Amino acid sequence: MTHDDADIYDFIVTGAGSAGCAVAARLSESGRYRVLLLEAGRRDRNPWIHIPLGYAKLFCDPIHNWMFDSEPEPGLNDRPMYQPRGKVLGGTSAINGMVYMRGNHADYDQWRQLGCEGWDWDSVLPIFRRAEDQARGADAFHGVGGPLHVSDQPQRWELADATLQACLQAGIPANPDFNGARQEGVGYYQTTTKNGQRWSSAVAYLNPARARPNLTIQPEAHATRVLIEDNRAVGVEYRVGGETRQARARGEVIVSGGVYGSPQLLLLSGVGPGAHLASMGIPVAHELAPVGANLHDHFNSYITYRCTKPITMNDLNRSRWRKLKAGVDYMLHRKGQMAGNGLYVGAFVKSDPGLERPDLQINTFAWSTLERTREGIRAHPFPGFSISPVHLRPEGRGSVRLKSPDPLAPPEIRFNFLRTHYDMQAMLAGMRWARMIAAQPALAPYIAAETQPGPECASDAALEADIRARGVSNLHPVGSCRMGNGADAVVDPRLRVHGLRGLRVADASIMPQIVAGNTNAPSIMIGEKAAQMVLEDAR
Repeated sequence: MTHDDADIYDFIVTGAGSAGCAVAARLSESGRYRVLLLEAGRRDRNPWIHIPLGYAKLFCDPIHNWMFDSEPEPGLNDRPMYQPRGKVLGGTSAINGMVYMRGNHADYDQWRQLGCEGWDWDSVLPIFRRAEDQARGADAFHGVGGPLHVSDQPQRWELADATLQACLQAGIPANPDFNGARQEGVGYYQTTTKNGQRWSSAVAYLNPARARPNLTIQPEAHATRVLIEDNRAVGVEYRVGGETRQARARGEVIVSGGVYGSPQLLLLSGVGPGAHLASMGIPVAHELAPVGANLHDHFNSYITYRCTKPITMNDLNRSRWRKLKAGVDYMLHRKGQMAGNGLYVGAFVKSDPGLERPDLQINTFAWSTLERTREGIRAHPFPGFSISPVHLRPEGRGSVRLKSPDPLAPPEIRFNFLRTHYDMQAMLAGMRWARMIAAQPALAPYIAAETQPGPECASDAALEADIRARGVSNLHPVGSCRMGNGADAVVDPRLRVHGLRGLRVADASIMPQIVAGNTNAPSIMIGEKAAQMVLEDAR
């Protein structure tokens, strides 16, 4: 294949997700470099993307969602775990719950202790601040003027206020800012929204950059292989409109396909464990055993309650009049239930008082569901809400592998949830925390009954069986292209793929250990820091 100037770029970024948008925008910012951004999904034109509560409409939408499934999980009664991931400009930041959470300061210091120089809390805090446009204003922990808008909840919800009071009554301290001086405590979440609209990575980074002549954004272009010559990445092969094309890179290729897409693309390119590649009939371009290993995710279950008042999202779902009112409130004023994410209040607590930092996140949802699967979300036919404990520091590790050499086939995903004693004990503690919060006087006027798993599920054995039967992935997968310097790492602390030149990975897959909290903000930070390092090395 011959190449004219139109096929040659300084940098090629594969994947316009949370990190990839930040990478491409920052690399093209000076106008000095020619940048190509490839995204397998469509443009983000669906209005449900931009309405905060619209993410429920995208949970099982195959047009904007990869809708992956894990392999059956042995620790979860052989149930597969549904994995919605964004297939659209903005990636999963265009279909997620929009909670803005960085994690615990000690998470990043631990990365540094694992050998990841430059990733300690003091090093990443300036990057978080630079990316942020904080509605509350600037301070030692927050920035203003950055591309990513961070806002307070658009409205108060009486049940959320009652839950916050119940947490205080249960002995959890108040915390007005989970991204400030400390994480432990209870408070209202902030979200990546502005004026009642979702602020995805595409809105934040690509919208201001679209007019740049040196940035080419190519949606519906599925990267199928990184081109490697003499141990150097020299370009990318991709499919668009049924046609296979190639683009060449003078400088670097930055893989930002996410925790599943990035290892899958490396494996398809012949970079990974040789035996697995041979089993797929893929020639080994570079033996790198850790590619696809170290996959892990937060895990959660939930306790549901029948509410005494018709003030929940279940009631919105069941009433045409309530839907009409919510639609009018949103269209005219960008207010009301559709302007929020239905996840208002949370708490960070410890499963054991001897721990140094929280390992549980307790979320309160403005709805209760019978089930949440790839077929859809079924809400209870009565007013309901949920208290959901999330285990933040899982020990279980899984993998991402190829199911097929076909680049359009989904990958093989294995988590190995609840395979250790600690992972189950932490979840049991989380369920007890949820029930203790629900038992406080502040929530008594709102609870008619516990509906799942029900008060009869009281012993540890019964709770463990319930967790294995109903618990699910918390949809924060990380780690499949681990950062580090040892034999267990895929990329070094500058995100360069070990043993290859001109190739980096920049997304949540590089996390050596998951952060204690939602992973979107850290993924964007990773994209920002990756672009900074690429530009430093290009001088």
